[in-house]
Amino acid sequence: QLLAVDYPEDFIKSLSCQICEHILADPVETTCRHLFCRTCILKCIKVMGSYCPSCWYPCFPTDLEIPVKSFLNTLDNLSIRCPVKDCGEEIRYGKYGQHLSSHKEVKDRELYIHINKGGRPRQHLLTLTRRAQKHRLRELKRQVKAFAEKEEGGDIKAVCMTLFLLALRAKNEHRQADELEAIMQGRGSGLHPAVCLAIRINTFLSCSQYHKMYRTVKAVTGRQIFQPLHSLRTAEKALLPGYHPFEWKPPLKNVSTNTEVGIIDGLSGLPLSIDDYPVDTIAKRFRYDAALVCALKDMEEEILEGMKAKHLDDYLNGPFTVVVKESCDGMGDVSEKHGSGPAVPEKAVRFSFTVMSIAIAQGNENKRIFEEGKPNSELCCKPLCLMLADESDHETLTAILSPLIAEREAMKSSELLLEMGGILRTFRFIFRGTGYDEKLVREVEGLEASGSTYICTLCDATRLEASQNLVFHSITRSHAENLERYEIWRS
Repeated sequence: QLLAVDYPEDFIKSLSCQICEHILADPVETTCRHLFCRTCILKCIKVMGSYCPSCWYPCFPTDLEIPVKSFLNTLDNLSIRCPVKDCGEEIRYGKYGQHLSSHKEVKDRELYIHINKGGRPRQHLLTLTRRAQKHRLRELKRQVKAFAEKEEGGDIKAVCMTLFLLALRAKNEHRQADELEAIMQGRGSGLHPAVCLAIRINTFLSCSQYHKMYRTVKAVTGRQIFQPLHSLRTAEKALLPGYHPFEWKPPLKNVSTNTEVGIIDGLSGLPLSIDDYPVDTIAKRFRYDAALVCALKDMEEEILEGMKAKHLDDYLNGPFTVVVKESCDGMGDVSEKHGSGPAVPEKAVRFSFTVMSIAIAQGNENKRIFEEGKPNSELCCKPLCLMLADESDHETLTAILSPLIAEREAMKSSELLLEMGGILRTFRFIFRGTGYDEKLVREVEGLEASGSTYICTLCDATRLEASQNLVFHSITRSHAENLERYEIWRS
């Protein structure tokens, strides 16, 4: 009824859902080549069974595919007349939701909004955040270019390599720096896979960009200086959670005993509800316990050195008490402009943790063998979950983070058995913080963001009270209390 042009009836039929008989919204195609709205077909399969309602050919939710791009472009270019009173403007179907959102008087706006997921294949979340970082580095790139033209005869590559060497030296990565410098001067053999991996990550190169560089260098120099991509992937596996064997005693409730977990994709284990479909979110995460094990193994040398410094026996098997601080913060807009379909503004949120301290009970006292000197530094902050979601969308974040919270709760009442220095040792975990961003919680509770008299909504203390006794006013609210408060606020 809202179509602005009197299209032929057969044409309209070909663009309509065969269940609700409306113009397709978020269209999907079955194996038997029939088109439906995604929500309609999923509800139909749930009620009627796994069959196509048009021809009764077997059809499962996993078989549904997005139609070809040319069809989606035709759908997006339909002319629609705005239903808002005194507007009547003609807009393209693809811009329909965007246009309606500009009308403040429209209630139930989501009833009209069309979702088109077929504009492009979704980029990997890490690629999107890498693009955002490149955008932030634009001014620095300009300065490097200006310096190269003034001092080095326009040789930007030499300036960048020198800066990179200085950065490696500043971080005490002398071995990497020496190898790179030798190769720059035409000496030395090929780089170690771990060094190539560090170079690829620190210079924000995608896999295809690195492969192109690898082939170019090999063709120009006639030597294999950089390692091929497959050897980098092997080196990367050793650095990811899910590489080290471990055990929980007693076993964690509702968590698999498998230790080779790797990356969990999709909605982080959240079961899809047909009524709430689609939950338009991408999340990539590690399992919490596997990530903690990886963090502890990375710190193995520091833990053993800390025991020596405190004159403790190397053969002590624990239990070690590990204090973990969590944080959840928005990473800003990581949207990407692309060729077809509307621009998709997307925000990313990162949930991460930091190992603050490790202590061991010796007699009647706790001896601290490790303490993080810079707890707010990005270097010690371990990412656990990356989400394409808005940090102010508390409900979506709560849904995605629910499996993480369940894993954390299970770890509180169990002990980790992990081999360290050739001996099986026991670790207990204490978690600080609820994992929610302070700004996010302020918004949920209707408080001002920065000028508020409260130092933190997680402990109900004013700035004055907290400054008088910082120890007393620590985190006093749990995830469950936050959920309860959120439900009260929302209703």
